[in-house]
Amino acid sequence: MNRHTAREKAFQILFQLDINKNEPSQAINDFLETEESDPFLILLVEGVTENKQNIDRVLTERIEKWSFERIASVEKTILRIASYEIRYLDDIPTNVSINEAVELANKYGDEKSGKFINGVLSKVIIDKGE
Repeated sequence: MNRHTAREKAFQILFQLDINKNEPSQAINDFLETEESDPFLILLVEGVTENKQNIDRVLTERIEKWSFERIASVEKTILRIASYEIRYLDDIPTNVSINEAVELANKYGDEKSGKFINGVLSKVIIDKGE
């Protein structure tokens, strides 16, 4: 499975986890069923889950004119994945994380989601020192 596909599947799993509150490993197994798992997909799901509180704090501090709680689950999940990549995975260029996040937002969000995701993530990067 390539990283683009792994991100999309991680998005779908994390979206479900946000609603169902299952264990990440069980959610991955349930989602993939007979399909083979992927190390990058597992890394994203477990990494976002383990660091969710810190990621949400970082995002909350960078969102203007909105409260984090009011953001749709689709955008929250995408922001969490990209923020995890930007802040915790040094081997992924930040522009790749942002581009992938915007692509997911354009596919699963509404017409404004891509711009919103891009704007928030640009603040995450600036604050990281890039």
